[in-house]
Amino acid sequence: MDRTVCQSIVCSNLLLPSSRSETIADAAVAVGGGQVLAYGSRSRIMAEFASDHVEELGNCLLMPGLVNAHSHVAMTYLRGLADDLPLLTWLNEHIFPVEQNLTEEIVYMGALLGCAEMMALGTTAFCDMYLLEKGVARAVDDSGMRAVLGEVQFMFPTPAYGSVDESFDVVRELFDICRDHPRMRASVKPHSVYLTTPELLTRCFALAEEMDSLFDLHAAESKAETLQCLENLGNRPIEHLEKLGLLTPRTLLDHCVDLSEREIRLLVKTGCKISHNPESNMKLASGVAPIPALLGAGAVVGLGTDGVASNNNLNMFGEMTSAALLQKVHALDPTALPAGDVLTMATEGSAACLLWPELGHIAPGCPADMTALDLDKPNMRPLYDAPSHCVYAATGGEVCFTMVQGETIYRDGKFLTLDYPALLQEADKLSQWVRKHSA
Repeated sequence: MDRTVCQSIVCSNLLLPSSRSETIADAAVAVGGGQVLAYGSRSRIMAEFASDHVEELGNCLLMPGLVNAHSHVAMTYLRGLADDLPLLTWLNEHIFPVEQNLTEEIVYMGALLGCAEMMALGTTAFCDMYLLEKGVARAVDDSGMRAVLGEVQFMFPTPAYGSVDESFDVVRELFDICRDHPRMRASVKPHSVYLTTPELLTRCFALAEEMDSLFDLHAAESKAETLQCLENLGNRPIEHLEKLGLLTPRTLLDHCVDLSEREIRLLVKTGCKISHNPESNMKLASGVAPIPALLGAGAVVGLGTDGVASNNNLNMFGEMTSAALLQKVHALDPTALPAGDVLTMATEGSAACLLWPELGHIAPGCPADMTALDLDKPNMRPLYDAPSHCVYAATGGEVCFTMVQGETIYRDGKFLTLDYPALLQEADKLSQWVRKHSA
């Protein structure tokens, strides 16, 4: 019997978080057509499949690529511009003024730098919301990354559109760009309750239903936001969305820090997804999201970095560490949010948030999106429990291999789809542009 010809990836350890954190020693994964064909012991995979290329990773931990459930990836150009400020001051006095001068080329270069950062840190897919999102789409296409993209919609003009009606034309154009692309999907992303109107939110949701896409917005990010919504709308953010009929299984809510017990039950009942962004929440002093309560109630929760301007990185390994430790110290309970739960949030939980459930797994038929950690790094020895290492020991600097759709895009410090030296030069130009427009 002829053996299927494929690419094989060989490693010392294979981690399968979706299978009760099972780890297989001396393992291999067969990849073909951009998908995982099979996984198992090296001897079995090599016997069953004829490999035209074998990627020998050596003493590594191969695992599903991490999925960033909430980002503004192009904001790398704002890294470190305005730190140690409250959320609304940070937005209104520092971020929004610079963004009013944005061009698609600035967004493209910022997003390309962000893609490089994520590739080197084991992230293979991300959910993104930003201005002039066509620039982000170009960066995703060029870098080989995977993404769910959305042009952020406000009730006021932006560099991408002059009116609310024009914003819908821009969003529809993004759907056209992403249509039939194997690694990109479009979505509908109004910014928030407090920077839109009920009419705009309702129109956005109708478009998401028409396109059968994700509907994504910031919600309940802080007590200050809740007070503002109560004053202006007469309702808390989640209550406002409930009354508009916008809490559904296609709805992704970013942050969800300030939730009541009733709102937690409501989010679970309606099937909403939640993106948890602990480092951004901590840096902006927004509060601590009730993640154990959400998970305990049965909510689907993913993990995201938020934008670099409020993090200040796109490191999902660091985000996992922060997520676990924050809940423990907040509850004064070392058993709160165990490592395995956090790893699940960063993989299949985030994939579910993106409405792309095939991601975050290494399983036959799933996209071949994987990353590997070098176990010969001193902080990775000895290895007793792989999820624990991913959440508490790894920093992201151990990543030596990243693959998306069966294509290796990062290997041993080299970016295989990007001209990295040229990208660094462009990053320096970005900083000069920011200084000019932030004075």
